[in-house]
Parts: sequence; C-alpha cells; structure tokens
Amino acid sequence: MPLKRKTEKLKKIIRSMGSCLVAFSGGVDSTFLLKISKDCLGSKVLAVTADSFTYPGEELGSAKRIASGLRARHVIIKTFELARKDFFTNPVNRCYYCKKELFSRLKEIAKKEKINFVVDASNASDKDDFRPGNLAKNELKIRSPLIEAGFTKDDIRSASRKLNLVTWDKPSLACLASRIPYGQRISRQALSRINQAEGAIKRMGFRQVRVRHYDRLCRIEIDKKELARVIKNRARIVEKLKKLGYNYVALDLEGYRSGSMNEGYLK
Repeated sequence: MPLKRKTEKLKKIIRSMGSCLVAFSGGVDSTFLLKISKDCLGSKVLAVTADSFTYPGEELGSAKRIASGLRARHVIIKTFELARKDFFTNPVNRCYYCKKELFSRLKEIAKKEKINFVVDASNASDKDDFRPGNLAKNELKIRSPLIEAGFTKDDIRSASRKLNLVTWDKPSLACLASRIPYGQRISRQALSRINQAEGAIKRMGFRQVRVRHYDRLCRIEIDKKELARVIKNRARIVEKLKKLGYNYVALDLEGYRSGSMNEGYLK
C-alpha cells in the first residue's frame, strides 16, 4: 500500500477514537504517532512518558522538548521496575511484566482523564522480533494504530521526514534492560554502567550504539558502516569502558541489529 494511503488510513483510525493517550518515549515511532494524533484530535490527546532507570537519562529531556514542540499535553510518570522480582530476575518474559505494569498505569490515567483509548507506537516491523510485551498489550486492549494502518519502520521514517520531524533519522531506542542476557539479574548499577558506556561511545561521534552487558565483559554493536572507525578509536573506547568496570571489551562483527539478545527465542 502506498505511504499516502497508509497515512490516510492512520488518520481515519485515530479520528475514530475520539481521544487517545499516547505512550510516548520521544523516539521515531512514538513521535510520529503523537504528531498525527495531535493533528487529528488536538487537545483530546495526552502524551505520557515513563521515567525509570531503564530509560536513558538524556532521552527524558528530548521527550519533553519534542512534546513541547508539538504543543501536546505531556505527563511524566515514575515507574519502579527494579522493585519487582519478576522484572529484576530477568526471565525470558520480563517484558510482559514491565509492559503489564506500564499499560495498567496508563489505563488508569486514561480513565481519570476520560480518554477513550491508550495507544502505543508498535509498528509492522516489530512483528519480526520476540515481543513478550505484546501479551500484556492484548490483555489490556492497548491499540497500535501504526500496525493497524500497516506502517513499517521505513514508512515511519519516510513520513516523518516529509513532516520535518526532528526524529526522522533518530537511532532506534530500546529499554536499557534489553542489553542484559535473560537470566542475569538486572540492577541499577548495571543499567547505569550500560548507559554511561553507550554515552561515552556516542560522544565520540557514533550514532547507533548498543553495549550488551555480560557482567565484566561487554559486546559492542555499532552500525556496520562504522566498524572501521570503531577500530581506529579502539584504544579510546577500551580505556573509557574499562574505567567503567568492564575487564573485557568485545566488538560484534555482525554490527548493530535490533533485538540481538532475542536471537534463538521463538515468537
């Protein structure tokens, strides 16, 4: 289906809702969804961002600026995943428990605000990944308008560029806990180390970075086009990450790929 028709379908879906609460991270997908929702429903849209230790600190400020630029009502809530055993013990279905708590909170806010639907920014490309959180989404009847309209990640970037959204080429975001192998305990210290490590590499000019955490060892994923430049910066990267507590610093020669920690798990 042409992008123009998908966009028309998306607008029709959102208008039919009457009002909606957007689970807003400030990433490519949720920014596009918030923009279209705001255009269609105006003041009947509320953006809600969850702030926790699993959310990169610099992204909170970015989310605030983006929501303000779109003139959208924006609320920030605190979430405490690390207080939940079914989260910090990091089972394979960890994402289910996290999403169940988050979406339950969003449903409560929507009810209080008399908003008809809670929507998230999942897209058609996400169907290729292992997503335990989808069960929570289905149980709580969270809508995914981008999937309903057939939008892929590439569609969203193309449409965002046409709308002059600053996020159109923003690197993909993901919960910091997704850097830790299933079964390895998630701690505030580990999340902080991952966040600092990724930040240090990004400040060297790399955009799409994942630091996969294995206690004292880390595996760096970088866009394939930048692998040669990583080697040139090898000494600086190793020095920075060893100061953060990693004894061994490895480079993944396959490069960055979304959901690499899910490889081997069935959908």
